[in-house]
Amino acid sequence: MTPNELSEALSAALAAAVADGTLALAADEVPRTVHVERPRQREHGDWATNVALQLAKKAGTTPRAVAEDLAGRLGAVPGIAAVDVAGPGFLNITLDAAAAGELARTVVEQGAAYGRNDAEAGTRINLEFVSANPTGPIHIGGVRWAAVGDSLARILQASGAEVTREYYFNDHGAQIDRFARSLLARSKGEPAPEDGYGGQYIEDIAEAVVAQALAAGEPDPRTLPDAEAQEVFRARGVDRMFGEIKSALHDFGVDFDVYFHEDHLHESGAVDRAVARLREAGHVFEADGATWLRTTDFGDDKDRVVVKSDGHAAYIAGDIAYYLDKRERGFDDVIIMLGADHHGYVGRMMAICAAFGDTPGKNLQILIGQMVNLLKDGQPVRMSKRAGTVVTLEDLVDAVGVDAARYSLARSSVDSSIDLDLDLLTKASNENPVYYVQYAHSRTVQVDANAEAREVRRGDAFDPATLTHETEAALVGRLTEFPRIVAQAAELREPHRVARYLEALAGDYHKWYQECRVTPYQDEEVTDTHRTRLWLNDATRQVLANGLGLLGVNAPERM
Repeated sequence: MTPNELSEALSAALAAAVADGTLALAADEVPRTVHVERPRQREHGDWATNVALQLAKKAGTTPRAVAEDLAGRLGAVPGIAAVDVAGPGFLNITLDAAAAGELARTVVEQGAAYGRNDAEAGTRINLEFVSANPTGPIHIGGVRWAAVGDSLARILQASGAEVTREYYFNDHGAQIDRFARSLLARSKGEPAPEDGYGGQYIEDIAEAVVAQALAAGEPDPRTLPDAEAQEVFRARGVDRMFGEIKSALHDFGVDFDVYFHEDHLHESGAVDRAVARLREAGHVFEADGATWLRTTDFGDDKDRVVVKSDGHAAYIAGDIAYYLDKRERGFDDVIIMLGADHHGYVGRMMAICAAFGDTPGKNLQILIGQMVNLLKDGQPVRMSKRAGTVVTLEDLVDAVGVDAARYSLARSSVDSSIDLDLDLLTKASNENPVYYVQYAHSRTVQVDANAEAREVRRGDAFDPATLTHETEAALVGRLTEFPRIVAQAAELREPHRVARYLEALAGDYHKWYQECRVTPYQDEEVTDTHRTRLWLNDATRQVLANGLGLLGVNAPERM
């Protein structure tokens, strides 16, 4: 019996109580789905619900009276072994072994579809993440967003959402000019400007720009007047840097559906149109020669200049136009992932959302990620051989590999800073969380191979009533939770819930492996218990693979 089937049984019991007058509720007040969850303590049963506490007041009775009536009705449902009323009216439900173990076959038969749900069905989501300036390699903070953002996209899609991964290409503004001046200076053997960029990558790109121009039969850009030379280095340097960023992300398993250029907002007139729309709504005013957006009407700490007194658009003007552009492209929810240094950005963006008549926190959602610290030999790692001042995506992948990097960055809540121990992440031991989970998957594959060698095959032999060992009950219960975990991770925008679930599942599997044999001892005869355990082994393998896939991490067959 799955949680959904149990929820349906509870709803049916409530509907029956209303129909025979036991429960004084209108028919439309009976919940269509009843939330059930795993009790923290195994001895409290397989599932628990507080639905009696939720409905009692409305029905004019006590929670315990509702719970006791439901307990009597549920006791007659096939597959339910016992129903206990606890405390003021909690229901603790125990399934019989056959009903619980049936899930193993369900998982195997559903395969890659197990865990998918429709919690976000019908929702179009624009998910913007990374969006690093094309002035240098992606640093470790951006790498965290690459891992978390891509995992979140996968989880949202598994929950039925239509997701567009978007990268905002900042090719407009002072940072690009500083980048071009840095390339030009390095190409001439001069030090970088005081406000410019350093690192070996600047020299590499500068040399590549010169070589590309000469190969195309163009003048050596170093011989051009500074203004012309800077434009060459700007155009070709940004293009080359962004190409490197896209290549590094692709190798990390992250590809975007849309690369949106900031310049487009200004060149297309999108900024002017967005400001005009807010002006029509009465949220724009003029003061001190500048154009302002009255964001204080929507909770911001101060009003914001949109067009400066010199006629140039302020940075927030691009934000206004970009948000409106996403909504006009038909996205229901706009999710933006930002670094810890953007906390002050949230209030003004939510005010922009509200000014357009949208709902902050729904139509616009902003996730703030905290810092990532790398440790090697117990000491902080702060410098990159190539970038000079920051640790980059390539540095992390070179140190631990893609799988360990993605998993370790996605397994913690973005609300907390994390310390990544590079030595730990390269260990083939249970201390290393990604190894622990991947090893569980490879162990399920080895069990399959051993079973085949002893002619233990699933076939049609499946007797879930034989799954009576306490480790089997724990493992089946954990497998049952996977769809709920995926839906919850999507709803809360928290991919780390999937990773932590996988670690718990791996732990349950390793314990089961030590206690219950799939293959018989020596000359012992193969029984349906062995075959049924093979179903459970294969169900675990499927869920581990499905979960790792949601995090963009491989499920290896050998370790």
